[in-house]
Amino acid sequence: MHTSQVRSSRGLGVPGPSPAHAQPGAPPRESSGLRSQAPPRRTFKEGRRAQAQRAQAPRHTSPVPGSQSRARPAGRLATAPLRTHMEGSASPPDKPRARPAAAVLCRGPVEPLVFLANFALVLQGPLTTQYLWHRFSADLGYNGTRQRGGCSNRSADPTMQEVETLTSHWTLYMNVGGFLVGLFSSTLLGAWSDGVGRRPLLVLASLGLLLQALVSVFVVQLQLHVGYFVLGRILCALLGDFGGLLAASFASVADVSSSRSRTFRMALLEASIGVAGMLASLLGGHWLRAQGYANPFWLALALLIAMTLYAAFCFGETLKEPKSTRLFTFRHHRSIVQLYVAPAPEKSRKHLALYSLAIFVVITVHFGAQDILTLYELSTPLCWDSKLIGYGSAAQHLPYLTSLLVLKLLQHCLADAWVAEIGLAFNILGMMVFAFATITPLMFTGYGLLFLSLVITPVIRAKLSKLVRETEQGALFSAVACVNNLAMLTASGIFNSLYPATLNFMKGFPFLLGAGLLLIPAVLIGMLEKAVPHPEFQQFPQSP
Repeated sequence: MHTSQVRSSRGLGVPGPSPAHAQPGAPPRESSGLRSQAPPRRTFKEGRRAQAQRAQAPRHTSPVPGSQSRARPAGRLATAPLRTHMEGSASPPDKPRARPAAAVLCRGPVEPLVFLANFALVLQGPLTTQYLWHRFSADLGYNGTRQRGGCSNRSADPTMQEVETLTSHWTLYMNVGGFLVGLFSSTLLGAWSDGVGRRPLLVLASLGLLLQALVSVFVVQLQLHVGYFVLGRILCALLGDFGGLLAASFASVADVSSSRSRTFRMALLEASIGVAGMLASLLGGHWLRAQGYANPFWLALALLIAMTLYAAFCFGETLKEPKSTRLFTFRHHRSIVQLYVAPAPEKSRKHLALYSLAIFVVITVHFGAQDILTLYELSTPLCWDSKLIGYGSAAQHLPYLTSLLVLKLLQHCLADAWVAEIGLAFNILGMMVFAFATITPLMFTGYGLLFLSLVITPVIRAKLSKLVRETEQGALFSAVACVNNLAMLTASGIFNSLYPATLNFMKGFPFLLGAGLLLIPAVLIGMLEKAVPHPEFQQFPQSP
């Protein structure tokens, strides 16, 4: 070794009482004579060489062959705690080498996907309802909405009521056909994304939305039977539907967000949904009046093509260690059931069940009211045209943005649960105003009262996400997608069936029913917040 050679050569230069050189009267000469010989020169060169090697050793990732300094064992001991920490965070010692390659592929977040998907869906939703209305009106010879002066005198027109009933029923058929299929596909694909990653589910859901838009374009362009709308809805549901896309999106947000910032991050994701819906509503109403139904559907198709390409090539995978996982197996559905029945110290089954019930009721009322709002505004006594319907749909999506801003402000002084309670109170007031609205200003007053109504779902999603482990986020949000699909199915069955049944005595009765149903999540959230807090809930800021 170089270091030991330096020590031994320096030992030769130390003066000692050697019998061959110890002469009286000349010890200094003997000592200087020894230092002037060749071995001291070799010691100097070797010392310089060893010094250079010690200076270069920290710059190399591997030790230089034939050199072992005292600093190397200390370096190994210093890196041992770091490796232990990395191994404790579910990463094998040889995995970090693959992470730079994964970081190169991370080129985009999930928010643009949700923005484009909801823009296309909101652009198609009211247009589909209006297309069904005008298609059935043309078939039955009804033209009441074109004559605004006499619209209020046609409340008892049997032809108008038949048009409303047909439109409501075909909307129900589309929703039932899609939601029954999506009830199983979205849960299967959501739990599958826990192993294979979020990107495959996002690509499949994007393709499903693309197929649905393509079928709608053919129906409008070729005047096909309206039953093809149901076919497009089923094809979309087979590939995950919008619920599967939301499940993968919220799971990806949970993958990269901390427990403290998760509520705001999920509200931010929902705000991108709202901004997209607001812009699409404003554009759809004006475009329908100017150019008819075909061109808005073509735009939705183009946006969904761009979204599919983004999901396939630009989305950055958020799952740390994606692996090959079988798709068609009952293990995925079993993992969802185990969230609610298997005991675990990290979660509370009671909290999971009650928060799932709360979000079920909220989504049921939200989508149920959304299904009949366009039909409610088209008919007497409001008789809105496509321009006003576009403004109303934009106002309906504005709470996504206002709820985000108010949530950020109220989080400094209130716990998230009490912010959700305030949002539920304003939601109930807005539903009651809708129930008795007979003029346009009163309808927009109801929309204004909903400014904080959409803060409820991100709060509940964040609380649910904190009750499970990191490896269960996909299964959890696929369960939430299952609850979401079941709620939308229930909403379509209740509100689209109840609306034509109550036309003769009170058209706004479904909104009163929705206001009463919202009392259930208000009681549940308050009860869970006042109960003994679970350890996971200690991370929420408490109000003074």
